[in-house]
Amino acid sequence: MKAMIFAAGLGTRLRPLTDARPKALVEVGGTTLLERTLSRLREVGVRDVIINVHHFADMIAGYLSRNGNFGMRVELSREEALLDTGGGLKKAAHFFLQEASAARQPFFIHNVDVISTIDLDRMLRFHTEHQALAALAVQKRVSPRYLLFDQQQQLCGRQLGDDATEMVRPCEQAQRLAFSGIHVVSPNLLLRMTQTGAFSIIDTYLQLAAEGERIVAFRADQYYWRDVGTPEHLKQAADELARQGGA
Repeated sequence: MKAMIFAAGLGTRLRPLTDARPKALVEVGGTTLLERTLSRLREVGVRDVIINVHHFADMIAGYLSRNGNFGMRVELSREEALLDTGGGLKKAAHFFLQEASAARQPFFIHNVDVISTIDLDRMLRFHTEHQALAALAVQKRVSPRYLLFDQQQQLCGRQLGDDATEMVRPCEQAQRLAFSGIHVVSPNLLLRMTQTGAFSIIDTYLQLAAEGERIVAFRADQYYWRDVGTPEHLKQAADELARQGGA
């Protein structure tokens, strides 16, 4: 199975920790964020990973080489200019389209600055059972931005702040849910990406939802989740993991 790790960001919210290293190599509980993410993916059978890199890219390459790629086949997608999540995935599309169409399997996308206990095996089964183009791990929690889903858990819009709501298809009683930076995606989605340059994968999801594709919510409310994109959140995660015995 394959996966992509989003790790190309500048990590500006983590400064000064990222003044001399990429956020992927910032440590929490003595383990880098990159190693934590690779380990989580390896546990569910992922063996082939592509990582988009930009900020201190050579430092990431050297780290992986020194650690034998943590027992996985790893490819780096170097971005000379940041492409955001959608553009980064589109640039890496070849990695997931190498096999004949009949052999292509769903793959994971995972933000490097997210730590969670979300059940990835269950999420993969959910994606398959719902015949989804993409399944997004979401939670009911406070967030500056939300995705909106209908009663069948299908994407129908988004909300930024309190007032800026964008609906892409009819949706009664929309549920506001916060995206957790973990996806399961069908390779067919890569063939439907029409945007170019730098763009958000969320824009693609909204466009395809408007066209009737199944972009579905995987409810992950019961699982631990933490965005460690700031020093404060990083410390909180370290304290929480210590209480949980380093999980």
